[in-house]
Amino acid sequence: MLTDYHVHMAETGDLDVEYLRTYIKKAKEEGIKELGISEHAYFFEETRPILSNPWVENRRTLEFETYQKMFDAAAEEGLPIKMGVEMDYMPGKEKEMEEFIQAHPFDYVIGSVHWIDDWGIDLAIYRDEYEKRDLHEVYRQYFDRVVTLAQSGLFDFVGHIDVIKVFGYEPEDREFLREQYERAAKALAETDTCIEISTAGLRKPVGKLYPDPELLQICKAHGVGIVICSDAHKPDHIGYRYRDAIERARSAGYEELHTFTKRQSQTHPIG
Repeated sequence: MLTDYHVHMAETGDLDVEYLRTYIKKAKEEGIKELGISEHAYFFEETRPILSNPWVENRRTLEFETYQKMFDAAAEEGLPIKMGVEMDYMPGKEKEMEEFIQAHPFDYVIGSVHWIDDWGIDLAIYRDEYEKRDLHEVYRQYFDRVVTLAQSGLFDFVGHIDVIKVFGYEPEDREFLREQYERAAKALAETDTCIEISTAGLRKPVGKLYPDPELLQICKAHGVGIVICSDAHKPDHIGYRYRDAIERARSAGYEELHTFTKRQSQTHPIG
């Protein structure tokens, strides 16, 4: 059983059934049994109360109705697809996030940390910011947000849980990193929030899977479940280097992964 629940469409094409078919076709070719689309929530006008800054507003182009209509049309044609969304977790906006999530019939909701205040941590235009800040404090602030994301209980799984390493800036102090990993894994376990093993990092400057092997092992020790995803932004990304993701999962001791339907989780053996 393989899944790809972290897939985006709006940046490279129209949100319509015809374009959706190209994603479904690629998923079948890669042997993926369950495919989900999880568009970035910041694209939707309805999420302005959650996140608003010049970078986001330049990309906020959709009404949620357009997204919903695509899934409704897919359902009418019997196309196998799950409806998700990737929310930018913003501390202090839990009420607004909950209202948005509950207003729509998602199969699953991804929570991701992309922002530390007004700093877009994985945006190339802000890459130099890593040179200006204390790296330990950056990681501490990032994992503070991962912890409260998990504690909110709003999300089914965390996207690219250590995306903070995206540009290759990683503290050499492994004990410090273990402390961050442990507190994140504990919070995830307490709320039954899963994480994804994402191959997207292999396409980024860091050139590594998310998460770090030690972080994944710590999550396994705490009983945190997994989903395998590509974070695809175009059809060719779907299933990208999934063999590496499966090997990473098995090396940490995982034998099953999670799927989601109407926010309910099921487990399946890893194929």
